[in-house]
Amino acid sequence: MNAVFAAVFVLSAALFLLTDPEGFLPALLAGGEKAATLSLSLLAAYCVWLGFFKVLEKSGLSEKLSRLVYPAARRLFRSDDREALMLASQNLSANFLGLPGAPTPLGIRATAAFEKSGNRYASDMLFVLNATSLQLLPTTVIALRLAAGSSSAADILLPTLLATLFSTACGVFLLMLFSKKRPHSAKTAPHPRKMRARRLKR
Repeated sequence: MNAVFAAVFVLSAALFLLTDPEGFLPALLAGGEKAATLSLSLLAAYCVWLGFFKVLEKSGLSEKLSRLVYPAARRLFRSDDREALMLASQNLSANFLGLPGAPTPLGIRATAAFEKSGNRYASDMLFVLNATSLQLLPTTVIALRLAAGSSSAADILLPTLLATLFSTACGVFLLMLFSKKRPHSAKTAPHPRKMRARRLKR
């Protein structure tokens, strides 16, 4: 990705220099200034919401919220691995509340736990849920709108909730549909040691 972004920047800069050499440097400086301002605004929003998530963790509210999600997560992920399900529940709770940065480490740990237990379906489902990202509070987008000078930055709450609800429902439905079409042998491939034991018995 770094190579792609670098190539796009070099190509656009070369075209800009050919078409408007005098406006290149002012545009470059103005873009850098806007990028720095936006980064500071997002940094402030991240600090606030990550601090809020830490308060939830310390007070135990995060764990209680995860327990509320746990029964649904158990059916959704088709898993009995309590540790992985609790991590996945915390990941979904943080995503739902729109806490930036908090869901990522939880999602990575949950995916590793699902992969360790051999539950490919659960790791795929967690990926889909994070990609579609059902959100009640889109804090990052609200911060971007505030940084851009919006007078009603929170007006996107209901549209965002409806859009992410639809995308999440579609993603879950498609994953369940295609997982049923997978061949049974792909789901439960015999272990090499079991295959050797069968050959020895024969």
